[in-house]
Amino acid sequence: MTARLSPEATTALKAALAARFGNAYSDAPSVREQHAHTLTYIPNQPPDAVVFARDEADVVAAVTICAAHGAPMIAFGTGTSLEGQVNAPHGGVAIDVSGLDGIEAVDAADFDCVVGPGVTRKALNARLKDDGLFFPVDPGADASVGGMVSTRASGTNAVRYGTMRENALALRVVLADGSVLKTSTRARKSSAGYDLTRLFVGAEGTLGIVTQVTLKLHPLPEAIAGGVCPFQTVRAACDAAIMAIQAGVPLARVELVDAVQMRANRLHSGIDLPESPALFVEFHGTEAGVAEQVARFGEIAAEFGGADFRWATKPEDRTRLWQARHDSYWASLLLRPGAKPLATDACVPLSRLADCVEETMADIEACGFVAPIVGHVGDGNFHTSPMAMPDDPAEIAAVKAFADRLAHRAIAMGGTCTGEHGVGQGKRAFLVDEHGAEAVAAMRAIKAALDPRDLMNPGKMLPD
Repeated sequence: MTARLSPEATTALKAALAARFGNAYSDAPSVREQHAHTLTYIPNQPPDAVVFARDEADVVAAVTICAAHGAPMIAFGTGTSLEGQVNAPHGGVAIDVSGLDGIEAVDAADFDCVVGPGVTRKALNARLKDDGLFFPVDPGADASVGGMVSTRASGTNAVRYGTMRENALALRVVLADGSVLKTSTRARKSSAGYDLTRLFVGAEGTLGIVTQVTLKLHPLPEAIAGGVCPFQTVRAACDAAIMAIQAGVPLARVELVDAVQMRANRLHSGIDLPESPALFVEFHGTEAGVAEQVARFGEIAAEFGGADFRWATKPEDRTRLWQARHDSYWASLLLRPGAKPLATDACVPLSRLADCVEETMADIEACGFVAPIVGHVGDGNFHTSPMAMPDDPAEIAAVKAFADRLAHRAIAMGGTCTGEHGVGQGKRAFLVDEHGAEAVAAMRAIKAALDPRDLMNPGKMLPD
């Protein structure tokens, strides 16, 4: 296990970093705390120092200095991850790559682009719009591309366009010894060698620090229609979504919110929708194709009691609709002022989704929690955020026990303890249950080969 540096070794490390980075170095307590976990109940564990990289050479220099001093290093983008991925439980250095935010190349003919890890998804899409292109992966936060790669991020568009696993073509990565690895090319497929790109996608910075990403892009649709359909029950909403997918309706987005989350969204965004379970849906294609998809989905929704469909075809109306959905985390904070959410997620095979959500809702009710549910029901993934007062150890223990039960429930149904939040510190204990001891041993062997001293984001991903 990685050990925290002695005070003397930490002083020497800080001196070396300050000499190399000058004003791009800080060990101020407020800066250090900003570069550790802040979004849920997981305690803030700040690094000993922070450096602000401006290019790949800065990342190489920071890694080389940390390696020479035996110091842990944690990559930091926007800090929006939810499982403690940016915490520094053993001290060390946060390497802030938000300054590597260049959009280096956009190739409209090949539908790809090359960007720095600090580019955020909203900034990227604002640049791509003039080329008639967009990048579809959209986690709720305005996350950085490097962080999205590292957590194998997903979002509302995954049912049609896939996750970061499908949309990251190639990476440049700084390894634990300061060397730089290129994982692949711009080709859409290859049979040459191991798939190193997907080794680093989802590795949460435990194998290296991403400094460049080549992304797959998609053409902006000719027509887009979005809407919200209320249902009497969560099961009816889930079953309608599953039936639409099984019927071949090409949904671009299909998102579940339960009545508790809808109440929060009404409070936060002011949307005029019934306080009941609902599906947020969106269709992409030609004008005629979208009209056909809308009609077919409406027929399916009606079979399951869906009513009063609210459609939005104007861009500003769709943006308002989906912003309300994306703001679900912040909206949930209004349900119990002063409490902090334990944001957790799980993913199961589509046929088990309604069962898993209903069992989870029964667990929430039995515990007396305030815990809204939202779900990417097109791929069997859903989130819940039970609220706990941060100064009440009993409440925190209760919500952690609930999250553990949800993880085990999903794994027992043939699913995963996390569909998109990642493992971080919060879900390390479930890896053996989910993958088996042999698979975790193989992961340890890969980690040992690339980072033999366990300096890259230690205390994350793999169980002790």
